[in-house]
This record gives sequence, structure tokens and C-alpha cells, in this order.
Amino acid sequence: MTDPWVALEPGADPAERARDLRRAHETFTLAGTVPRPVRPVVAESWRRSARAGVGPDRSADVELTDADLDAYRAEHPLSRMMPLIRELVGTFADDGGHLLAVCDAHGRLLWVEGCPSVRRRADAMNFVPGARWSESAVGTNAPGTAVAVDRPVQVFTAEHFCRQAQPWTCAAAPVHDPRTGRTLGAVDITGGDGLAHPHSLGFVQAVARAVESQLALLAPPPHGDGALELTALGRDEALLRAPGGRRLRLSRRHSEIMVLLARHPEGLGGEELACALYPDETVPPVTLRAELTRLRRTLGPDVLASRPYRLTLPVEADVDLVERRLETGAVAAAAAAYPGPLLPSSQAPAVIRLRRRTADGLRAALIARGDADLLADWAHSPWGEDDLDVWRALAAVRPTPAVRSRLTALERELGLPAALFAPGRRHATSVQRRSS
Repeated sequence: MTDPWVALEPGADPAERARDLRRAHETFTLAGTVPRPVRPVVAESWRRSARAGVGPDRSADVELTDADLDAYRAEHPLSRMMPLIRELVGTFADDGGHLLAVCDAHGRLLWVEGCPSVRRRADAMNFVPGARWSESAVGTNAPGTAVAVDRPVQVFTAEHFCRQAQPWTCAAAPVHDPRTGRTLGAVDITGGDGLAHPHSLGFVQAVARAVESQLALLAPPPHGDGALELTALGRDEALLRAPGGRRLRLSRRHSEIMVLLARHPEGLGGEELACALYPDETVPPVTLRAELTRLRRTLGPDVLASRPYRLTLPVEADVDLVERRLETGAVAAAAAAYPGPLLPSSQAPAVIRLRRRTADGLRAALIARGDADLLADWAHSPWGEDDLDVWRALAAVRPTPAVRSRLTALERELGLPAALFAPGRRHATSVQRRSS
């Protein structure tokens, strides 16, 4: 398979593939061995299902009903995302005769919506709101497996562990809290064989990313209204929102100082700050003191203290937000919050180090995630257009003629043979001129 997370390659015969999978499933249930035609992600899921004591004739249990279900859904973080999910998925599901389902982090279905006749068929196997569809309950299935492995996944016909679900095909992607990285649940599309196309997996991934981005927009700032908000990514001159709604456009030097002070709430001495700002060590101390005096006038009274230099208000910086999301695993939300390199024209040594660390951390997470759309966004950006590792990772998951052509051209520009490196591996030859 070109993409191990896609159930059926374009051009493959769905009926033949389903027959092979049914034979493989029977072999596994009888002998406990997984034949070769089964994808690794499915084979591992089957083994987990068997270890959990799930039998192939198991059916889902309904755990939440009526008032309990209504109360739980009302309090769930994805409840307020349902209008967006319905807007994105509703027409696709209705036109294709599919179902839209949303589960929680435990694999319990909270919403199942779509064509009434398809819902009635799904009701027969308890694919209904309130039923638990985790791997440990009913074995391999898209929403349960997506939550279990924390990856978007398709499950095609007899890849389902339980026979009741084998007439169906589904695709699901997990949704994370953009601040904490905690898995909130998964968005799923369930229907017929047509969902085994790579486009359905990409579609449900895009829906999950849109939900995470919307959650990030609705999340309150961690420090409340008494904080400074610093926007310095993708800009040579940072923007600062001060308490009371006052907005300031900072000079380039003041932008650098604010970025560094935001990173060091404990404060920086004059000599430390000078070393962080000036590549030339001969710059006299009076130059820095003059800049700080002007910045103090710009910020207003009592915002910038001295001995050491520090900000007296908490700062919510966009570069910190990206790093927090990366640390918690919310890669899509981190990418959505990254409009470009930090103060791209700055030559301040400490800013250069932070700029590289942020860009390198995000690109490494994108390569590790292997999400074709996220990789494409980076590769087609001004700062990623020459990033060899990202283009190789993109070619591994989306080997279109345009992607392969750009990768070949980039390797030729760098004088590198195409077979030297595996996609996704980090190399010293990567070109990152615009992110450093």
C-alpha cells in the first residue's frame, strides 16, 4: 500500500479485496495468525481486540440513554462543535448515503446522524448514540481504532473485527483539545465501499482539523484580560495588545526585546539582554538603555520594570502558543497557529535560536504525523518551498506527479541523488533559508 492508513488503493477491486479480508479474518479467528493481505494497522488492532477478550460475534452495548445521554452530550466539549461538523459533513453524508458519527475519548457514540434508512440498518448492530464502540468493547472499527492509536484511520468491510460490522466501511479521525492535547473523541463517517477511497480519509482529517482550529479560537487566553498579547510570528514588526484593548505596532528592535522578555518572565540583566539582542559585542550599554527607555514610554507606566528588566504583566505570545500545542501533541492546531517564522528579518542571536527551534519543532512534528494536507501547507509556504525533508515526507503520503516533480527538481538543485535518503528522515542538507 502507498499509504498504510488508507484501506483501498485507487483501482483496486473492492469485491476481491473484501473476499481476501474475509478469508484472512477467518484464519485469524481460528488460528490466531494474521495473513499477509491485512494491513499492519489492522493486524495490530485485531491482536489488541483478541487480547481484550472481544469475540467476532460480539455486539456493542448501549451505556448511555435518554436523560443521561442528553446531559453528557450537553457538557461534552464537542457539543458546541456540532453545528460546524454538521455543516462540513452533513451534505457529504446525505448525498452519499453515509452516516456522521461523533464519539468521545472512550469510544462512546454521542451523535449518529444521516439518512434514515441507513440509520435503521446501523441500529441493528447498535451503532447508535450512547453505545460503546471502543476497540476493547467491539474490536477494530474506525472511531474506536482512531481513538486507540490517535491517528486517522479507515476500516474496510472485513477489516472490522466483529462480523456484524463487516458490511460497512468507515473513516474516522481523532479530535484533540488544542491547549492540552487531550483526545476529546473522534469524527467518523460510516457507509458503503465508496468510503474506502483515500479522499474520504483526507476529508475526515480536514474536518477534525477544522474542529481543533475552532476550539482554539474559542479557548480563553490563559491569563485573562489583564495580560499582554504579543503577535510576532510571520511579522518583522510585532503587534502588541495591551489591557483595555490598546493595540501597538512595535519597532523591530522593540519587537525583539518584547519576545525575549516574554520568554523570561523572571527578567534579564542588561548584559544578558545585550548579548541576546546584538551580534556585535561592541554595542555600548547606552544604546540598549535608550531603546528600553523608548519602549517604556510606548508601553505606558509600570509595564516595564528594571533591575532586572522584566514585564510586570503576563504575556500571551503566539510563539509560546505554538510550542504549547506541540508539547501536548496538538499538531494540527499548532500548524494553524503558525503563520510564518518568528520575526523573520531579525538578526538578534537569541531570536534566531528561538525562530529555528520553533520552526524545527513544528516541521519535525508534521513529518512524524504524516498528514498529507499539513505537509502540503508547509511545503507550499514561502518558508517551506525548499524544505527537502518535508517534500520527501509529502511524496511518501501523496505521490502525485506535481509533488514528485517538485521533489526531483529540488534534489537536482541540491545535487543530491534521489535514493540517498528515506522520506521523513532529517538531514543536514535540508534547506531552511526562510525559517532561519
